[in-house]
Amino acid sequence: MRFMIIVRASKDTEAGVMPEDDTLMASMAKFHEDLATAGILLGAEGLQPSSKGWRIKYSGEKRTLINGPFAETKELVAGYTLIQVNSREEAIEWTKRYPNPAVDGKDAEIEVRQLYELEDFPSGDTIERFRELDAEHRI
Repeated sequence: MRFMIIVRASKDTEAGVMPEDDTLMASMAKFHEDLATAGILLGAEGLQPSSKGWRIKYSGEKRTLINGPFAETKELVAGYTLIQVNSREEAIEWTKRYPNPAVDGKDAEIEVRQLYELEDFPSGDTIERFRELDAEHRI
C-alpha cells in the first residue's frame, strides 16, 4: 500500500521562507532517514512556491493556462513524502512521527492519501497497458 504524505502550503512556503536555523531540516532529514532505513521511503520532495507554477483548466477539449501564484494557500501543496507500507495503521503510525513542517514550529497540517494501485481497477486491455508501462518505467 502506497501513501502520500502531503505538506500543506503556508504563507511562509509561498513566500519561499527558509528556516533560519538547521533544526527543521535536521528533523526532516532524520525522519526520512528512518523511513529509508525501514525500507518504506519511495520519494520526498519540497515544491517551489506557486508563483513559479501554473495550472491547466479544462473545459471539454479546451485548455486554458493559468499562471501562479495562487491565492488560497490552504489548498496548495508545499511538499510530499511517498511511502509504501503494509497497512493503513502502519502509515498512520509513521505519519504521527512526521516533524512539524512549519518554519519556527508554527501551526501546520499534513494530509495523507492512499494511492490507487492497478489492482483497484477492473482488469482489461487498458489496465494491462499500464502494467506494462509500470514494469518498463516504474511510473
